[in-house]
Amino acid sequence: MPTVDTSDFKNGLSILFNNDIWTIVWFQHHKPGKGGAVMRTKLKNLKTGGVIDRTFNAGEKFEQAILDRYPMQYLYKQDDEYVLMHPDTFDQIQVNRATFGDSIKYLKDGMEVNVVEHNGKILGAEVPTFVELEVVQTDPNFKGDTSSGGGKPATLQGGAVVTVPFFVTVGDKVKVDTRTDTYLERVK
Repeated sequence: MPTVDTSDFKNGLSILFNNDIWTIVWFQHHKPGKGGAVMRTKLKNLKTGGVIDRTFNAGEKFEQAILDRYPMQYLYKQDDEYVLMHPDTFDQIQVNRATFGDSIKYLKDGMEVNVVEHNGKILGAEVPTFVELEVVQTDPNFKGDTSSGGGKPATLQGGAVVTVPFFVTVGDKVKVDTRTDTYLERVK
């Protein structure tokens, strides 16, 4: 496996550290008044999704984790497993709920997801950044609601709950940013 040191750090780089695979979310080179330079980082564990702050000495070496990312299509849920299909080979695999993490609430039949794999083992599956889903439950509109400029909670197909403007009703399709759980627009 290729090795990298702290001078090679960049956002999105995956390294093997403490027998786990970590992705660099943020890093900053820091030269204190005394002593050697250090690299401050924020690392995300690809298996658990947990994020930690870690400081490394300049020049420390790590093994780089080579990750494969490829699209697959979500077909259906069977018991506690989610069935995905490769679009070219039509091979089907089953992954558990933890593979998707919190983004599972945006999953819908037929959706294309990105699978992250390391040495033949699937570490995660990511839904698209922007999804269009139907509103299945929300409170009815009341005259004058729009003057407050706020919003109301709406449950989308798949179970995600986001705050939407007062004019959105059951049956409307909305576009949502899955990274921030925010409503973007109503889709015609």
